[in-house]
Amino acid sequence: MSEFLVSLLGERLVNSEKAEVDVQSLSARLSLVGLFFGCSLNAPCKQFNGSLCEFYNRFKKTSEHKDTLEIVFISSDQDQKHWQDFLQEMPWPALPFKDRHKKMKLWNKYKVTSIPSLVFVDASTGKVVCRNGLLVVRDDPKGLEFPWGPKPFAEVVAGPLLRNNRQTTDSSSLEGHYVGVYFSAHWCPPCRSLTRVLVESYRIVKESGQKFEIVFVSADRSEESFKQYFSEMPWLAVPYSDEARRSRLNRLYGIQGIPTLILLDTEGHMITRQGRVEVLNDPECRLFPWHPRPVLELSEANAVQLHEGPCLVLFVDAEEEGELEPAKELIQQIAEKLVAKYKAKEEETPLLFFVAGEDDMSDSLRDYTNLPEAAPLLTILDMSARAKYVRDVEEITPAVVEQFVSDFLAEKLKPDPI
Repeated sequence: MSEFLVSLLGERLVNSEKAEVDVQSLSARLSLVGLFFGCSLNAPCKQFNGSLCEFYNRFKKTSEHKDTLEIVFISSDQDQKHWQDFLQEMPWPALPFKDRHKKMKLWNKYKVTSIPSLVFVDASTGKVVCRNGLLVVRDDPKGLEFPWGPKPFAEVVAGPLLRNNRQTTDSSSLEGHYVGVYFSAHWCPPCRSLTRVLVESYRIVKESGQKFEIVFVSADRSEESFKQYFSEMPWLAVPYSDEARRSRLNRLYGIQGIPTLILLDTEGHMITRQGRVEVLNDPECRLFPWHPRPVLELSEANAVQLHEGPCLVLFVDAEEEGELEPAKELIQQIAEKLVAKYKAKEEETPLLFFVAGEDDMSDSLRDYTNLPEAAPLLTILDMSARAKYVRDVEEITPAVVEQFVSDFLAEKLKPDPI
């Protein structure tokens, strides 16, 4: 266990008294680590830190598991004085301020897209136990549900579900169905846009004879707003009044923003977190139930995924539909092999794969990242780290791509700034 935590966090942390904390000795007793991603200048982070301190101090005083949990602060502060002042308020250690490379690796590994964020991970493997620790602190202030591991969807969603004609049905009616768990709200313009598309997708899939249902989990700010929004939806919803169940579903899937559409198979296992992208990219629902594809064609709908972690993007000279296929075939096997490797370890793949032709989306990406106009062009873009890696060769072959990916994962490549 200690060797793993050292590889994850480094050999030394630092506490509020500027003393070093030895990770190897710290890890001997731990079963769970909470990674607190935040910034001293962010008001919600400051507010959450107060709640987390209360939670942590209570847990350390009263829980029988008090010695098996530790929190580690992962800062995005740019100013060391601000970071040091914020750390003074914390009873737990932090990653050293200067260890920016390690911080960025953790942000990417756990796909943190907003702050504050608290991710609970297994201390011996680094696997995510609970992605939305903010809700743990709010909903389980005494830590009675430790270690907050995932429960089956059927157990978390259990109870009555609404239809927009005010009739109810039991959640057991979802058994044997593909299920979309739809986190959305009327006040959110992208949510309303997605809902309009999703209504048509829902109709197409249902009319094709597939067993498919959607469950709306509202983030509306009032029951009246929920009712107005839900009146547009032909599927089911968790009652707005059942705040505890809505919160448990948010916690189960680590929801950090809306709209989010989680797609589940007929056994309740996750197919993809990217239901929004899949629905927008496949309006005729030909690819339902939307299992993840190893290689994506860059589009306006899926460009949001460029911000979720490092992405390999192969730019090619292609304007017409179908001209991207040779490029996809070039990197398909490499992508499939990497996905399979990390799936076997029950981990998310550390790299997404895209091909990009000649269109406005590709031009915008090139401009934003200051890439040359060459094609083909092999790149890895890490938006959160504002870093890019470019392989400049005359011919791009599978062997070239595989070596590029291998060198990136082994941290042998030197980044250029975006």
